[in-house]
Amino acid sequence: MKGKFITIEGVEGVGKSTNIANIEAFLTAHGIDFIRTREPGGTVIAEKIRELLLDPDIESMGELTELLLVFAARAEHLEKVIKPALSRGVWVLCDRFTDATFAYQGGGRGLSLTSIEVLQQLVQGELRPDLTVILDLDPKVGLARARERGELDRFENEAQAFFSKVRAAYLSIAASNPERCLVIDAGQSLEQVKQTLEMNLLSKLTYLGISGE
Repeated sequence: MKGKFITIEGVEGVGKSTNIANIEAFLTAHGIDFIRTREPGGTVIAEKIRELLLDPDIESMGELTELLLVFAARAEHLEKVIKPALSRGVWVLCDRFTDATFAYQGGGRGLSLTSIEVLQQLVQGELRPDLTVILDLDPKVGLARARERGELDRFENEAQAFFSKVRAAYLSIAASNPERCLVIDAGQSLEQVKQTLEMNLLSKLTYLGISGE
């Protein structure tokens, strides 16, 4: 049986790491065999590309260059990690995927959604996540949280207006894909977010027929 593909999305500072750990605990409790990975990244080559994309010392990068680097890393990630795991029946829990590209490069940078769709088809074919958790938060709050963590990366250094566009793009994606996307208010306390996540995750997975039971 093919594994299932779960992705976690959101603007900076939404608490993805904490909630990915919560999802890991949920999957473990349900006896589901899974791997955790991230984008950009997941392989040696893709991690090198990640370093370029996030490097705060890179003053300028062409928007198209950025987009192509994202998909280059994704192509490597898919071939070396994601597709093999899914074909073995292992579930994949991924920190960001192509929705992030539509949100950051499409919404934030204003790049053509059609161009992103063409690259998506070229790199992924028909592969799409089975479930996408979108942690939603006011970018002002998220950026404040990100600053508290320490030095900011190249994306975190973007202006608040950029992240407002990213957030709007994420919500638009969720509205267009209600059967796949689960939006959770990340402005709640960590415990409230965890409880909301677990409750909705179980309901969503059951609806999709992939509860693991």
